[in-house]
Amino acid sequence: MTTRQFTTDFAKALQPHYPEREAQAIAALVVEHLLGIDSLQRMMDAQEAVPAAAEAARPALLARLLAHEPVQYVLGTAYFADMELEVTPATLIPRPETEELVHLITQEQKGRAGLRLLDVGTGSGCLALALARALPGAEVLAVDISADALAVARRNAARYAPAVAFQKVDILQTLPAGLPPGTLDMLVSNPPYVRESERTEMRENVLAWEPATALFVPDEDPLLFYRRLAEVGRGLLRAGGAIYLEINEALGAETAALLMPADFENVCVVPDMFGKARMVRGTRR
Repeated sequence: MTTRQFTTDFAKALQPHYPEREAQAIAALVVEHLLGIDSLQRMMDAQEAVPAAAEAARPALLARLLAHEPVQYVLGTAYFADMELEVTPATLIPRPETEELVHLITQEQKGRAGLRLLDVGTGSGCLALALARALPGAEVLAVDISADALAVARRNAARYAPAVAFQKVDILQTLPAGLPPGTLDMLVSNPPYVRESERTEMRENVLAWEPATALFVPDEDPLLFYRRLAEVGRGLLRAGGAIYLEINEALGAETAALLMPADFENVCVVPDMFGKARMVRGTRR
């Protein structure tokens, strides 16, 4: 079987459960993973024979995908900011809007020396590692409540940004160790922000596989993490330090309003490439 036929057959097998274009995209990722090639090589090698080992691996991978397990968990990797990161069901799958947050921070902070940065709720480490690479010389500490997520993040850091430090911290209850007040230049976070009532709007593969503790907040207090992050930022950020947050697009104004009474200025809601309110930034007075 050729690479092209292998990819086509895999996509057709997925189509009863996935839209055609999504099935094709998933099939391409699987084939590239099995063959150890990139998309350009897959197209160039379209007529090459597929090794028997790759064909043998197909049924097990297909079964997991037909059970709606996200392809990133099936393959154990996700691409983010030019990195191929390990992901597991202990970590959220990195998303494009988080890459936009990296881009915003990099635009505003690039070229500054000696930056000290805290990433709260690091998950796979995607945000902390991308910023460590984009801001050479920055001192980056990443924290998470999940020991399993931190294990994944540390393995990713070993590959892409070994100097990043990690701590297990429940930010709602405690502060990271070794951070004196007023010494941080940046606080960044992509905290849980999906309201429980929004579950019905989410896809089955997200609900069934991604960690609920990293996604959901109660309807009666959807901004609990942002309220705490504003408090943490007020204590740990130096004057002029910046806070950058990924947010629920339906709660942009409410999230920004939490920062202003917490000694932040120049607070603004930043839209993503589709015009949705997905980020808030502010500066410590």
